[in-house]
Amino acid sequence: MVERRTFDFSNTGPDELVEAYTTVTADLAYAQTHYPNSRVTTYLNNLAVMLHGELYHHKRERWHRLLTFWTHEVPLAVYGGRKELRLSLIIFLVSILLGVFTALGGEEYVRNILGDSYMDMTIENIAAGEPMAVYSGEPPFEMFLAITFNNIMVSFIVFASGVFTSFATGYFLMNNGVMAGAFATFFAQQGLLGDCLLAMMLHGTLELSAIIIAGGAGIAMGNGWLFPGTYSRIESFRIGAKRGVKILVSTLPMFIVAGFIEGVFTRYTHVADGLRLMVILLSLLFVLFYYVYLPVKRHRESIADSQD
Repeated sequence: MVERRTFDFSNTGPDELVEAYTTVTADLAYAQTHYPNSRVTTYLNNLAVMLHGELYHHKRERWHRLLTFWTHEVPLAVYGGRKELRLSLIIFLVSILLGVFTALGGEEYVRNILGDSYMDMTIENIAAGEPMAVYSGEPPFEMFLAITFNNIMVSFIVFASGVFTSFATGYFLMNNGVMAGAFATFFAQQGLLGDCLLAMMLHGTLELSAIIIAGGAGIAMGNGWLFPGTYSRIESFRIGAKRGVKILVSTLPMFIVAGFIEGVFTRYTHVADGLRLMVILLSLLFVLFYYVYLPVKRHRESIADSQD
């Protein structure tokens, strides 16, 4: 009788396990056909059973890893990049103020920022008594897809520009902030600030937050080049890029939800203000929970675990 051995697969990757399992089961099938009572057949059967169990163990680990990525890895990455995220927020808020002061200079300045075609369309909508008709110009589902794709591309550009140092990311953040400030100011000048903010922030709470977060991710990557500290410049960039990618990935669900809200719900400007305000507050609470409270909580837990 063959002794049942144990094997250490701890250093074997999933792809290698799959290849080994395929080879072993093929050999086992041959052995069972031609040498059913052989000790080698028994050995191969035991090995196949152990490989099968290890493969399912890896499968369970992958699902667990997916969960811990969102509940632990991303919050810890956000905590590690908190200074860059804070800087991104400051740049964006200052840019909004710059957009406000620019728009106060007159309509021609707003046109330079938002474009003539957009301004002409908006003025026509206001005259027709539907100032937010821009959000109902296309079928809901098509608009959802277009907006989501565009926002994800914008966030990727904001992040990827960090390869050219964090100053490039700051430039793209300023562009977006200036447009948001000019947009709101123009409507305020028409006496429509309340309508504008309720419609814009219905989806914009998640959308603008995600752009700021993507900007923080890009700055984290860019600062790897600029401020390597005690690391080599390449190693510092690698660390910053890895952290930045995790932070950037976390914004994808936000862009999808924001695109869905903008494409499907924002067009209904006659919905009760209280309902729209509730959606805005829930969105804000999510952002504060996931990007402020949870990172601090996970960081404190990691310190406590290291001291045990």
